[in-house]
Amino acid sequence: MSELTGNLLVAQSGGPTAVINASLAGVIQEAGRHECIEEIYGGLNGVLGILNEELIDINEERSRTIEGLKTTPGAALGTCRYKIDFKKKPAAAARDMDRLFEVLAAHNIRYFHYIGGNDSQDTAHKIHEQALARGYELRVNGVPKTIDNDLPHTDHCPGYGSVIKYVGATVMEITTDVSAMATDDGACCVIEVMGRSAGWIAAGAVLAQRQPGDAPHLILTPEILLDEAAFLEKVRAVVAINKYCVIVVGEGVRNAAGQELGADASRLDAFGHPVLSGAADHLAEVITEKLKLKTRTVKLGYAQRAAAHFASLTDATEAAACGVAAVRAAVEGKTGFMVKIVREQSSPYQWTTGLQPLGDIANVERLIPRDWFTADGFLPNEKFVEYARPLIEGEVKVTIEGGLPRFVELVKSRVEKKLPPRA
Repeated sequence: MSELTGNLLVAQSGGPTAVINASLAGVIQEAGRHECIEEIYGGLNGVLGILNEELIDINEERSRTIEGLKTTPGAALGTCRYKIDFKKKPAAAARDMDRLFEVLAAHNIRYFHYIGGNDSQDTAHKIHEQALARGYELRVNGVPKTIDNDLPHTDHCPGYGSVIKYVGATVMEITTDVSAMATDDGACCVIEVMGRSAGWIAAGAVLAQRQPGDAPHLILTPEILLDEAAFLEKVRAVVAINKYCVIVVGEGVRNAAGQELGADASRLDAFGHPVLSGAADHLAEVITEKLKLKTRTVKLGYAQRAAAHFASLTDATEAAACGVAAVRAAVEGKTGFMVKIVREQSSPYQWTTGLQPLGDIANVERLIPRDWFTADGFLPNEKFVEYARPLIEGEVKVTIEGGLPRFVELVKSRVEKKLPPRA
């Protein structure tokens, strides 16, 4: 394919991770190595910012700031949860696409990279298809990102190794506290982590176990429906041995009827799903009422996806490499793909990057296989441990200033708008 000369646009979408900016740095640094890419722009707040022609000039940023992105959490460009939905809102989606391509043409954007999870890859796929349909020369390649680790066709997702490294360490720290306070009366602690449909984050807490019997004693995930009676009996047995029990629960865990324990139907998120933030509270009430055990809850919330101070070096390295691979593929003429991580072997861990068509990725969720859990379903087994352990290896060296991490901020020099405001 012939060389394509023009400008590159990169944007971020969905929930941030500890290493999403490492992917951004990878895109920017690699783009700067190719003469066919004239200007590098960043879209503020994902596709929503692009629709509003909110672009910044990355060339105005210092090179050390771009390098510093590799150890800075959050989404440096800003993010969004905006969906271009041709099925439910065809007229609005058509208007959005018309506007988006007006923005791309106005700024001679010929390369587009979207860093995000399921919905973001779906958006990238739609933009790729629209470019083909409209005859607009544009190379679109997605960069994977999600702590949920639920994208298909990639061995794992950038962001996942860091979140389970943090969760595992936090479980170990909380356990030292809970065990120190345990008495003959018994005590429980329920730690809630993210994960609506897939339990990869909760399952990752099993890495905190150094030997059989260590906490977490039970891990509950959305993949396995909760048998309340069996759960309570398991808790009772653990407390009888240890005088305490530490439980990790994914926020989307469901009861025997398939209903989410923590769903608040009175509050909906950006995609119309009930807000989840009550699984741990529900379980604590059940334990307190039926076992008469003092039970506390801990919700890790945003902390688990923003803990750059304890990010996995493996994760950060892979995240940056995915950004680099997306740009290289585009310059080579490849478009309509998402970069994926390919595991070559687990011990010693070796990996490389590959490409998967965006159409295979969009709106497909990957769950944990049932045979990666123990027979009773209350803990991941050795198959999961073999899969997950390499992903947490190594520590990112974060710059410390005044005893605390120093994070970088983009100057965000705005690109002059060339179009009327979006209707």
